[in-house]
Amino acid sequence: MKNIYKSWSLLFLGIVLFLAACGDSSSSTSETKEKEGTSTEKVEKVTIGVTQIVEHPSLNAAFEGFQKAIEDAGIQADYKIENAQNDNSANTTIANNLVSSGVDLIFANSTPSAQAVAGLTKDIPIVFTSVTDAVSAELVQSMESPGANVTGTVDTQPDAIPSTIAFLKDELGAKNVGMVFNAGEQNSRAQVDAVKEQMTAVGLNVVEASVSTSAEVKQATESLIGKVDSLYIITDNTVVSALESVIAVANDNKLPMMVGEFDSVKRGGLGAYGFEYFDIGYEAGEMAVKILNGESTPAELPVQYPQNLRFVLNQSTVDALGIEVKEEWNSEFIE
Repeated sequence: MKNIYKSWSLLFLGIVLFLAACGDSSSSTSETKEKEGTSTEKVEKVTIGVTQIVEHPSLNAAFEGFQKAIEDAGIQADYKIENAQNDNSANTTIANNLVSSGVDLIFANSTPSAQAVAGLTKDIPIVFTSVTDAVSAELVQSMESPGANVTGTVDTQPDAIPSTIAFLKDELGAKNVGMVFNAGEQNSRAQVDAVKEQMTAVGLNVVEASVSTSAEVKQATESLIGKVDSLYIITDNTVVSALESVIAVANDNKLPMMVGEFDSVKRGGLGAYGFEYFDIGYEAGEMAVKILNGESTPAELPVQYPQNLRFVLNQSTVDALGIEVKEEWNSEFIE
């Protein structure tokens, strides 16, 4: 009897152990599938810090594009959004706050914004846009090989400035071109230097008017009257944030004003060779997705130029200036 009892006890114990093993295996398989499912989702919810130097339509559009790319990738993101309102002290404070807050990635929307955060961290990935010359701004080692924790998209298309200069000279008959800009912005100084070099080469003269705040923009523009026959307003954050002041002076004096991007054309500039800031923001967002998903590091992602250069004119401004539009300009129109 004892042997029979012992045999049944061993059999029962074996069954219990077998069922327990099956249960563990099932649980393990379920956990594995759950983990595998999580890994195929690419990334969990993230926190993205956003620093923008000032409020104006182009930068706002770039941020909208960035957000759309993150959304299209299926990533849930909480944004810590900060705007310096063109205050350098606030820009530095924002950079310190974002770096110390432990965000997963920083989106820097402008050259000053990117410079401020890049100087504080080598650990947090930084993706920028609305930067004119990332190399001169010392954000990256080169366009092809950024080299650290920073990469992004620039707002300079290689053919934009030469095309604008050619239009001013050959189609508008310009000789003396006024440029209003903030000399304290690395972004602007680089553009003005490039424009001056190329204009000098084709016999045009640049007359500069420098500002340090948006409140000085109208007076600086008025100082050019009588000295210039046209204006060229680059993608200067300070001036573009107060563009209506420049437009008012240009309109009162019948001065054709070429600008650096389409939002400034919509606001009343004559025309621009450019691209949509939403698009470069979206492209920056796509880069951020690759970084957040662990597919690439900033050092592995080359800095990107804008794609698809287009020529856009403001129809109302064309009419007001009495400009005859030629078919060979291949232009688009904004009311």
